[in-house]
Amino acid sequence: MALMELPDGGGKAPAIVIIQEWWGLNDQIRGTAKAWAKEGFVALLPDLYHGEVVPIPDGARAGAKMQALDKKRALDECVAAVEFLRNHTRTNGKVAVTGYCMGGALAFATACVAKDLAAVVPFYGLPDATAELKKITAPVQAHFAQHDQWATVDGAQKVQATLRGIHRTMELHVYDAQHAFCNEQRPEVYNAAACSQAWSRSVAFVKQHVAA
Repeated sequence: MALMELPDGGGKAPAIVIIQEWWGLNDQIRGTAKAWAKEGFVALLPDLYHGEVVPIPDGARAGAKMQALDKKRALDECVAAVEFLRNHTRTNGKVAVTGYCMGGALAFATACVAKDLAAVVPFYGLPDATAELKKITAPVQAHFAQHDQWATVDGAQKVQATLRGIHRTMELHVYDAQHAFCNEQRPEVYNAAACSQAWSRSVAFVKQHVAA
């Protein structure tokens, strides 16, 4: 199942798929969907763990869950979420994708497969080595942390260089923060200033491209 949040009003609105962190559809990522709805978007969270939520801070269990994830099925579900929103009665057919950590990596992967995306906004997640980045046509705005040994800035810069090499655009923003700096339920890494700045940039970027 998936979770959908609708904006106020009954008119058609742009849409966004939000891809979960390795915890599952917990209250934190649900709150992100609500925040996008408040910005006027139909927001959809694909439930890649199919009902299971790993409690924070059980990183070992979350890591194992992520490693066990059927990546092809997960990607298929993300692409299906895009198409579902594109054809939903409450949307205007313009769909963006964002994601965090594991979801950031899947946001890149989704952009390689899904057609006619308005924008892609990955947070601290790198695409799998097999991702066909040259198939990305949507504009990308990526958010990474300077102090992140998993989703490294160097890795993000390599993705950016690949996309530039095929004349695609990728804004890259790097913050003086740690991995998962937007997760307020993890006080050991949460960085309110960086999160606020990244959120403002993301909303502005997506709104710009769904209006184009």
